[in-house]
Parts: sequence; structure tokens; C-alpha cells
Amino acid sequence: MAGPSDIYVFKDALIVLGTAAVVAPVVHRLKISPVLGFMVVGAALGPYGLGRLADFSRAIDWLTVTGERQIAFIADLGIVFLLFFIGLELSMRRMITMRRLVFGLGGLQVVLSAVVISLALYWLGQPAAAALIIGTCLALSSTAIVMELLSGQRRMMSTTGRTSFAILLAQDLAVVPLLFLISALGGHSEGSVIQGVIVAVVEAVLAVAVIAVVGRVVLKPLFRLAASTDNPEFFMAATLLIAVGSGVIAAMAGLSMALGAFIAGLLLAETEYRRAVEAMIDPFRGLLLGVFFFSVGMHIDLSFIWREPLLVIGGFIAMMAAKTVLLLPLCRFFGVPWAASVETSLLLAPGGEFAFIGIGLATQFSLVQPGVAAGVLAVVSLTMGTLPFVSLFARRAARRVAKQVTGEAPATPLPPADHEKRVIVVGHGRVGQLVCDLLDKHQISYIAADHDAVRVERWRKLGRPIYFGDASNSLFLQRCGIDEATGVIVTIDTAAVDDVVRAVRARRPDVMIVARAHDAQHARHLYTLAVTDTVPETIEASLQLAESALVGLGVPMGLVIASIHERREEVRNELQAAAGGTGSMSARIRDARREKAVKP
Repeated sequence: MAGPSDIYVFKDALIVLGTAAVVAPVVHRLKISPVLGFMVVGAALGPYGLGRLADFSRAIDWLTVTGERQIAFIADLGIVFLLFFIGLELSMRRMITMRRLVFGLGGLQVVLSAVVISLALYWLGQPAAAALIIGTCLALSSTAIVMELLSGQRRMMSTTGRTSFAILLAQDLAVVPLLFLISALGGHSEGSVIQGVIVAVVEAVLAVAVIAVVGRVVLKPLFRLAASTDNPEFFMAATLLIAVGSGVIAAMAGLSMALGAFIAGLLLAETEYRRAVEAMIDPFRGLLLGVFFFSVGMHIDLSFIWREPLLVIGGFIAMMAAKTVLLLPLCRFFGVPWAASVETSLLLAPGGEFAFIGIGLATQFSLVQPGVAAGVLAVVSLTMGTLPFVSLFARRAARRVAKQVTGEAPATPLPPADHEKRVIVVGHGRVGQLVCDLLDKHQISYIAADHDAVRVERWRKLGRPIYFGDASNSLFLQRCGIDEATGVIVTIDTAAVDDVVRAVRARRPDVMIVARAHDAQHARHLYTLAVTDTVPETIEASLQLAESALVGLGVPMGLVIASIHERREEVRNELQAAAGGTGSMSARIRDARREKAVKP
């Protein structure tokens, strides 16, 4: 058995596991990114936080992380899996589909931001190599936090979500030449930046070619062998072998482990085993990335922020302003609407996790001075820490811009003012498109409204009666014919659905409103807002699954349809009753229509 002195070495692992098991769920419930939770705890319990007092108190020593090497080793694995997972997501098919935004908008953002920031640092007295590395690192944004924020808001398919994803995709691709660049410059004399860049490009081409050829030969047979055993443990072992093994091979060739893992993930993305690999490593990836961000927090020098607050705040303002000013016109140039351009520019202005990787590696090669690295990383950590608040400000700014800017979609005319009775479909995403298709099939007159100018323009060219505007705006609803509308179908899946329902019901207490809901709780909430009916996605998916299963088990179709309809009605009544007796909403709407009809 291990003695007390041996158990002491496990305290760092216990602290990290405690952060993952306790702190991360708590901050998640507070609607704060777990990434930020790991960073904050890492900064507080690291060597620059409470760790400074570890020598004076045994209790504090037990609560702080002192074994940086052990944590750094696990964090390195987190970086390897981060790049491996990014490689899995960067399939060639996806990049070709989004090539205009990825290689056009995203590529220009990385290049222009890196050049401007690098020139500013060179003017401030930094060596050319250090200025280039720091400038490129600061040009990148936080993929982990931005994607988590947008996913949590269910806005990945919005214009802001797609634009941000495309730019982040380009930034992830830029990490590969950045790692090559740092490795190449680390092996050359100071000042040979051009030579280092040339060597980096040559090494990149050769390394990618070698790993790609070997991967094509080895990957599929290995996974075919593991999958044929029908044992998930062997499949997991093959996945770990590919991710870590490719990193080790790259490291032995003088490159970074993360780079080798990235290339392996990119090769796997084109195989039929991609989805299975993603599902297999996703839980480990989350934990290892948590450790990585914990280690990032450990390297935040809080004393530097305390000693130089004006310098850090000045760097924060300069970085946010420069990246926003550079990205905003680029978004507009590529046809992104004003509101989405403003929100995307603000969201991607903060720095990202790759700054810690790149600048940390450059510091090891003595390309960047430790004092300079501490200051830059302090600024990056401050921008990342404020990202949730920046996101809130960006959404409000985008809404304000959308209301103020006229001609957001110049090719989109105003809705007709002919007072014809129609159905109004709010939202024209995948659900709204299907609803409109069925309304067309049954020859029911309607108009659709959407806040995505690009989508509106595309579907108008196809002949669909869709108009750009905010359906929570009573004036826009009035122009869409809400006073004569026979019904309103709300298909959007964002928090704006509440605003739309309130605006419609304030204008028309008698009109039918059918709204899309996330789950039963959201459906109950919508019933309290006086919707006529709501369709909870989770419940409807369960009913469809049960219907398919019953039919497959041999139950007659008529009985299945009857039982499904009966169960759907029971769920609807339960939700309406739980919402406070809104089960008579249909009757109340009929009464409101009668009152409207008898008014002179």
C-alpha cells in the first residue's frame, strides 16, 4: 500500500478531477462556459494564484497544483485530441461546400489580422520572428468557447453561426502552418524569418505527404480489423493508437504531436469510421480539454495583471478594436448582413486557446521572451474570460443594428399590403421550409418571414413568398397582414419565439398560433403565452419512433395511427393543464372571433 508521502503525488490529479466533477457542472448550471470555469480554477489554484502561498501553509499546499509537469503531460494529450477532433470535423466535402467563406473570408481575416498585429508589435520593438508568431497567434479566436456559446443558444444554423463557423474553420487550418513556422524558426538564427517560412512550407508539404500516404495504407485496414471483432474496447484502442501514435511519429520527425494528430484526424474524416470515432473519444476529449484549459489557467500570471493593469487593459482594448474593425468590412464584402457582421466581428475579436499553444512553444524555442509572453497571454486570457459578456453585448448590438439599418436585404421587397387572408410562417429554416412545402401542396395562401437576408434572397429567386424582417416587431407583423391572418406558424428554435408569440397575441388575441417547442417544459411555457398549440420536438420524435416500432412489430397501421393520435392528445392536455388551464384556448379564440365579428 502507498504511504502518506506517496499519496501526496495524487493531490494534483484530485484537484483537476474535482474541478471536472464539481466546478464544471456548477458553472454550467449558471450558464457559464465550463471552459472558463476550468481556466478560472486553474488560475486560482495554480502557481501564480494560491500556489504562491503553498510554502507558508500545508493546507493551501494541498489545495493548489504544484506538479506542473504531470498536469502539462495530460494537457498535452488534451491538445493532441483537440487537433485530432478538429481534423475529424474538417472533411474535404465540408470545406468545399463552404469554400467561399472558409478560404475567402476566413483566410483574409487570419492574414490581415496577423499582418496588422505583427507590424504593430514590430513597430513597438519586438524582433521580427517574435512579432510574426505573436501576431498570428492573436489573429486566432477561441473555437471552443465561441462554438459552445452558439450551440448553447441553438444558433449554429443562423447567419452568425455559419459565418463564425467558417472563419473558425479557417483559423483551425491556420494552426497547422503556424506550428510548422514556430518549429522552423526555432531551428534557425534570429532574423532568418523568410528562410524559416520557406523551410516551414517545404517541411509541411513533405510531412503531410508522408503521413497521408502511410495513413491511407494503414488506417482503413486497422479500423476494419478492430470493427470486425465487434468489441468497442478494441475499437477504442485503435482510435487512441492512431491519435497518439501519429503525434509521436510527428514529434520524432521534429514536428509537434498536435500536428500529427491533426493530419490523422483529417485522413479519418474521409472514411466510414468517422462518426464511430467521434462518438468513441468525445467523453475523453471533453475531460482532456478541461485539463488543457486548467493548465492554461495555471499559466495566467495574475501578479502581472496586478502589476500592470493599464498595460493589460490597453492591450485588451487594442486587440478587441483592431480585430473587430478588420473583420467587420470583410464580412460585409462577402455579403454577410450588417447585423450578423457586427455580431460575428465582436464574437471573434477575443483571443483563443491556440495562443497559449503557439506562444508557449515559441517561448520554449526562445523566440519570445518570457516577460513578453506573460503579458500577451494575460491579455488573451482577459479577452477569453469576457467572451460570454461580449456575446451578450454582440447580440444586443446586432439587434440594434438590424432595427436601424434599412435595406438590409436590398433585393427583398416589402410584404404585400393587399389585406388578403393568409397564414404567416415565421422562420424559414429546415422546419419552416417543410411547412411551406405542405402549405403549397394543399394550396393554402401564406407568406413566410425570416431574419436571414441571404436565405430570403435565395428562396425568393425560387419563387417563394418570403420576406425579410423581424416577426417580433408589431409594425412588421402589421405589414405582413397579421390583422387579416388566418393563422401564425412559428418554426424558429431560438429564444425569439417568445417575443414573436407575445407580439402576435398582443395584436390578435383571436388568431391561431402553432409554435415549435424544444421540449415539454418549453411547451408548457408557450401555453402560458396563449399559443393555440405547440409541438415539442422531443415528444414528437418519441411518438414517431414509437409509431415506426409498432408498425415494424406487426401492429395494424390503423390501430397504430389511432393510438399515436390519442397519446398525442393526452400529452397536449397534460401540458395545457400544467400551464394553468389553457386547455380551453381554442374555445377562447372562438369567443374572441365572435366578439370581433359583432363589433361595429
